[in-house]
Amino acid sequence: MNSGKKIKPSAAFMLSDPSHFIAQGFGSGLSPIMPGTVGTLFGWFSFIVLSQRWPAFFTESHWALVIALGFALGVVVCERTGRALGAPDHGSMVWDEIIAMWLVLLFIMPASFSTQCWAFFWFRVFDMVKPPPIAYFDQHIKGGFGVMWDDIIAAFYTLLLFTIWRLI
Repeated sequence: MNSGKKIKPSAAFMLSDPSHFIAQGFGSGLSPIMPGTVGTLFGWFSFIVLSQRWPAFFTESHWALVIALGFALGVVVCERTGRALGAPDHGSMVWDEIIAMWLVLLFIMPASFSTQCWAFFWFRVFDMVKPPPIAYFDQHIKGGFGVMWDDIIAAFYTLLLFTIWRLI
């Protein structure tokens, strides 16, 4: 438990609790430069690797279940890690980006590498710029659910953009 003091994330902190290890994206959130982008890249990479390595397990329906369970797990681990860091939505917590990127990829795959790059790009834009109502949710819904939810909305915006793009 943190006594209100902010803690600088480190490998030792991340490895001190399984919640921190997950919330910090298995280390991807410890990047000193743009941890959210690095976490999203990890999400993209892990989706591709898992899907190609174990295609019999990582089917669309299993991915949907993994994402739903990953969201629920994220609410708990991000709450716990944010509390321990003294910052409810600390930048090193990237599990929300990973789950949201998996959600985007679930709906656009199979897709060309170029399309995947655009999905990555637009998700990051929506996650960083936080157009309404993302900014509202980011500011008003706190705790682990708030950490996870604004990225799900950014994923929804990305998927909406892709839907419109495919229709025109």
